[in-house]
Amino acid sequence: MARLITSAERIVRARDLIQKARQHPVPPGAGKYDLSYIAHVKDLLRQAKDLIKFIPNTPSATPEIKAEVKKIFDEVEQAGHEIFKR
Repeated sequence: MARLITSAERIVRARDLIQKARQHPVPPGAGKYDLSYIAHVKDLLRQAKDLIKFIPNTPSATPEIKAEVKKIFDEVEQAGHEIFKR
């Protein structure tokens, strides 16, 4: 049986995925317009969202955790804009 991941651990993992997306190396040649680069970065950001999207709906979610989840959703959006709008 799979081990359950706590909300705090999910938040930490989501932030790690956002950081990986920001640090993903831009390939030479096509640069940030390389389709495999775009797909990989978007996949990392999607994984970050998927980790935390159900946390606010859990009965054990405190208002502080809900606020933290909202911050991470904003960070994902901001990271996407920063990475692809440079």
